[in-house]
Amino acid sequence: MPLDGGGGGAAVMFLAYAALAVAALRAVLSYKSAAHAARRLWRWADEWAQAYQYYEVPRFVTGDGAENPLFRKAAAYVASLPSLEDADAACVLSSASKSNDFSLQLGPGHTAHDAFLGARLAWTNGGERLVLRVRRHDRTRVLRPYLQHVESVADEMELRRRELRLYANTGAVAPRWASAPFTHPATLDTVAMDPELKTRVRSDLESFLKGRAYYHRLGRVWRRSYLLYGPPGTGKSTFAAAMARFLGYDVYDIDLSRAGTDDLRALLLDTAPRSLILVEDLDRYLRGGDGETSAARAARVLGFMDGLSSCCGEERVMVFTMSGGKEGVDPAVLRPGRLDVHIHFTMCDFDGFKALASNYLGLKDHKLYPQVEEGFHAGARLTPAELGEIMLANRGSPSRALRTVISALQHVVAPRTSSAARPPRLTSRSSGHLEESSPAAESQSPGAGGGGGFGKDAPMREFKKLYGLIKIRSRKEGGVVPVDDTASANGRGSDASTEKDR
Repeated sequence: MPLDGGGGGAAVMFLAYAALAVAALRAVLSYKSAAHAARRLWRWADEWAQAYQYYEVPRFVTGDGAENPLFRKAAAYVASLPSLEDADAACVLSSASKSNDFSLQLGPGHTAHDAFLGARLAWTNGGERLVLRVRRHDRTRVLRPYLQHVESVADEMELRRRELRLYANTGAVAPRWASAPFTHPATLDTVAMDPELKTRVRSDLESFLKGRAYYHRLGRVWRRSYLLYGPPGTGKSTFAAAMARFLGYDVYDIDLSRAGTDDLRALLLDTAPRSLILVEDLDRYLRGGDGETSAARAARVLGFMDGLSSCCGEERVMVFTMSGGKEGVDPAVLRPGRLDVHIHFTMCDFDGFKALASNYLGLKDHKLYPQVEEGFHAGARLTPAELGEIMLANRGSPSRALRTVISALQHVVAPRTSSAARPPRLTSRSSGHLEESSPAAESQSPGAGGGGGFGKDAPMREFKKLYGLIKIRSRKEGGVVPVDDTASANGRGSDASTEKDR
């Protein structure tokens, strides 16, 4: 039966449009393949037009069969290259010690690219050897510095992967270190701290790690020192542990009271490079005791900080902690060169609370947050240790944890000053100190209310004091001063002042 002419034309048009759609789809799907082929063609043309020099790094040394150390370091370096993900082929490996820890290695016969000092280089896996390709006109300029760079990066990676250890001096008779694996899990990402301050500290540590040549050019010992000070429970020791883990350094925890002058020098000389030397409660030690004056102890600390014995080793970070403020501490101890970076750890404010709630409870927001914020804005403060313990004990119920925090804030007696509601701010000094001023510190200044100065309630308090002195003096002129009356008058003044503060 003959087909209708109109229907046959429509079918032909449909088939034509379908063919065009399939062709367009194929073109889109093959775009990436075409781009990849174009890149390979351009690479081949570039290699054909350029003159290259090839350097082989064998796995084993010819003759004695010993392993070539450079091969192991170069293989580790190539495995860390970002361009390895774009290589033609790569082997995926998992870690035997850590779950969900995967790494890439260059596949046999394939190439990964790198850049150094403006030169383009390439590594090819030749099985039992690695082949480095460098443009001939770049080889004199970049080859030796590049291989030194490869070794340096590989050494740093190896140090970061190794097990960190904690050393402590035991006994005052002979300097001796006892060690144990350093397993503290704190990291710079998990510590509760002002984000801007944390970023600045991280940047300072990174600059120190890369500063060997800079320090040598200045004629200075490659060393950096930090002072962490603030009330107990504000996270100073935890932050020191996070610094050690970030740097990949062993920790030497020195108890100054256990060592005499000579033993202290011997302990310092016995520490290894790439170590963090921790001295806690420096202010308590400087106050003196056991028949030793504070001046003598300050002299010992100064010799420990920057004496000749402290210069007999490089790439060390020294961390000192103090449980109070810097008042009463010899300024010679605090000056730059002995304590380069000062970090003030304060009581928690609302921003610090939110960081802890995110870490401990997994909360980003909650309906009880306005009540918690109201408590902090009223001037109440808790330490990170107190907040962390509350959240840890109530981790199964975030609502119960927040209600407990609210109750704890309501029971905290804090001076109501105009500055108490302000969050901590950062100030930078010309000496390079990182400072974090806090409401607590401001309230202790002579011009703050609640600290004995001239605050909002100061005129009434001064009037009451003057009235009490006049009354006592008049009674003295009349003879005996009744103790009960004086006490009751002072008590009434104190109660009135307390009631007004409330």
